[in-house]
Amino acid sequence: MLRTHNCGELKIKDVGLNVTLCGWLHRLRNLGGMTFIDIRDRYGITQLAFDEKTNKTLCDFAQTLGREYVLQVKGVVKERSSKNPKMPTGDIEIEVNEIKILNKSKIPPFTIEDNTDGGDELRMHYRYLDLRRNIIKLNLSLRHRLSILIRNYMNDNGFMEIETPFLVKSTPEGARDFVVPSRMNVGQFYALPQSPQTFKQLLMVAGFDKYFQLVRCFRDEDLRADRQPEFTQLDCEMSFVEQEDVLQMFEGLIKYLFDKEKGLQFNKFPRLTWEEAMRLYGSDKPDIRFGMKFVEINDEVKGNGFSIFDNAELVVGICAKGCANYTRKQLDELTDFVKRPQVGATGLVYIKCGEDGIKSSIDKFYSVEKLEQIAHKFNAEKGDLILILAGEKGKTRASLSCLRLELGTRLGLRNPNTFAPLWVIDFPLLEWDEETHRFYAMHHPFTAPKPEDYEKLFTHPAEVRANAYDLVVNGVELGGGSIRIHDRKMQNDMFKALGFSEEEAQNQFGFLLDAFEYGAPPHGGIAFGFDRICSVFSGVESIRDFIAFPKNNNGRDVMLDAPSNISLQQLDELNIKLK
Repeated sequence: MLRTHNCGELKIKDVGLNVTLCGWLHRLRNLGGMTFIDIRDRYGITQLAFDEKTNKTLCDFAQTLGREYVLQVKGVVKERSSKNPKMPTGDIEIEVNEIKILNKSKIPPFTIEDNTDGGDELRMHYRYLDLRRNIIKLNLSLRHRLSILIRNYMNDNGFMEIETPFLVKSTPEGARDFVVPSRMNVGQFYALPQSPQTFKQLLMVAGFDKYFQLVRCFRDEDLRADRQPEFTQLDCEMSFVEQEDVLQMFEGLIKYLFDKEKGLQFNKFPRLTWEEAMRLYGSDKPDIRFGMKFVEINDEVKGNGFSIFDNAELVVGICAKGCANYTRKQLDELTDFVKRPQVGATGLVYIKCGEDGIKSSIDKFYSVEKLEQIAHKFNAEKGDLILILAGEKGKTRASLSCLRLELGTRLGLRNPNTFAPLWVIDFPLLEWDEETHRFYAMHHPFTAPKPEDYEKLFTHPAEVRANAYDLVVNGVELGGGSIRIHDRKMQNDMFKALGFSEEEAQNQFGFLLDAFEYGAPPHGGIAFGFDRICSVFSGVESIRDFIAFPKNNNGRDVMLDAPSNISLQQLDELNIKLK
């Protein structure tokens, strides 16, 4: 080894040791007679000391070194006269007696600091330099620890990790596939898996009753802060289980991770049905760190001549505690917020429950007594502010959900160090698409309906509930799963409800339908977004800094300049003709 110790481990107990360190020059300070260098590796930073009185030649040489030079230094551990309590190695320094340049470095295009001066695109272009920053190293260290904890929990509970293929068959459901042309099968294509869903079900048929995998998945979809075209899933499946068994097992996993990584313990996670979540929060992944539950007031406000309310399918609002002192400017800001295209409301009504009485933007339509009646429905007290939206039910709930989260952020109610998990259960099995005029599976086409709703599949398909569940933490869906269909007839019925012909179903999923005829056990499972777990545990919205080499917001790898063109020879071998 070129080093005896790393740059994060030496302490006051090591004073007097002769050591050899290797790392990158993080910072150099020339103080005249003394020169100090901070040397850095992934474990930490250690201060090096050069005294002109002791060794002028070595001190002069140290002053010629540049940022990010790779160094090997030998010296003696000394107690620092001016200690730095913010550094784990802040009690000591190395009195250097020998230094060697292992490699020089160009001046980096941005500072290798937590508060760097480099923009996103620049840092993505030089991602290998960005990865040297401590904040990114901490993120990847968290990711590593969580992966070890997950494997320990799954192994202790009898699960086996089994790898599934990356070159699979393209399917029409779900997000768009990334496709891979086959050179040996002209005109045919593989797809990269969006998830190992059908493979893990086949593993249940094969008798591997507890399966898991930390697996790379691929979706060619529009990107957001919590999405990447390639991402990692914790994929899990169990045989001979009902919904409650799956919830207990994986609630246990999340509790285990919080305990081991954060030292936090939780009671039983609360549960909401999908219908309750939409009614109370306007979202199937509600942030329950704070209140502001929705209150529907159709009965209280209709028939008073205010056409916006009278003509609305739904009139609904929230109560912001202690916000009655909001100024006109602040209320205008909230109105502008809900009118943004991403939010989609046409306006905002307010009722202030002030110390000097009740005031509203709809005073001329409603008496003081009527406004007080409305306020009572919200359990509003003096000092509270009621905010109301009206319109079509689905859109209005979605808009109010955005407003609720915005207010929660402004009021400091969304503390990233507070964690509020819950299960959302009983989702609709199917959702109607107005553009294509057909039903789609809300989760995927292998989700079993609630047994008591099965008979409605062809009579009232919109009313059928799925035997499905999502785990939500702080308004982020960490994972989702379901009890699966394991019977060929039921699976064929599901495909029919989705508009598949028998031929299409057999062509796309015949391998699974055939497998169900060879003793498929009842089974169910769940898949967690592993990158999202990491970001939630760290209190960060974006998953990008928990992935070593992520793509940018356009799905490009700017470091590799990918995707890129390929040669005409390669295209000819694949029998692909470009327009």
